[in-house]
Amino acid sequence: MNVIMFYAPVLFKTIGFGDTASLMSAVITGIVNFIATFVSLLTVDRVGRRVLFLEGGIQMLICQIIIAISIGLKFGISGNPGTLPIWYAAFVVVFICIYVAGFAWSWGPLGWLVPSEIFPLEVRPAGQSLNVMINMIFTFFIAEIFTAMLCAFKFGLFLFFAFFVAAMTVFMYFYLPETKGIPIDDMTKIWSQHWYWKKYVTTNQIDDDIQKSPQHKGQV
Repeated sequence: MNVIMFYAPVLFKTIGFGDTASLMSAVITGIVNFIATFVSLLTVDRVGRRVLFLEGGIQMLICQIIIAISIGLKFGISGNPGTLPIWYAAFVVVFICIYVAGFAWSWGPLGWLVPSEIFPLEVRPAGQSLNVMINMIFTFFIAEIFTAMLCAFKFGLFLFFAFFVAAMTVFMYFYLPETKGIPIDDMTKIWSQHWYWKKYVTTNQIDDDIQKSPQHKGQV
């Protein structure tokens, strides 16, 4: 997603769009990103975080594979895409927009929301700081190496990122519990009941959290 937002005109021009079409395509993807974000605002507390994560991940994965195949066929025929036919260019832009929409109503906003919900109050500032730091570090590296990777991988770059989208989606399916409507004080209990994380979150930690809670102190 960072690649599309940062280098959209370069990306579109590289795969065969003209100068004007490249700029217009970048504007279109930006508008789609803006509008699709509101879908998350309207649905996140209705369908839950996991549903949006999984649906968005599958949508992005399918789009990246289709885009890679579409661009690969064009490169494979001529070795140089030249200027894409209008219908071919529109096809690529549509699936890039679908990819952007999938990110905008799932991984984009939820990547900031969910970390704020899963950390106990005692470690939330540190957890959020670590989350933002890692996000910005990888954003920096992707921005720095994208052009070199595009020249080296060509259409394979979309398959490269598709692999990580698949890995992220599988991780969310197995390791992320639903956080919709769960008070922060109850998250430790959720972790202790999860099939994997219960190995690291014990009932002793739950008792400690209860002892430290403001409600408990008020009762004492």
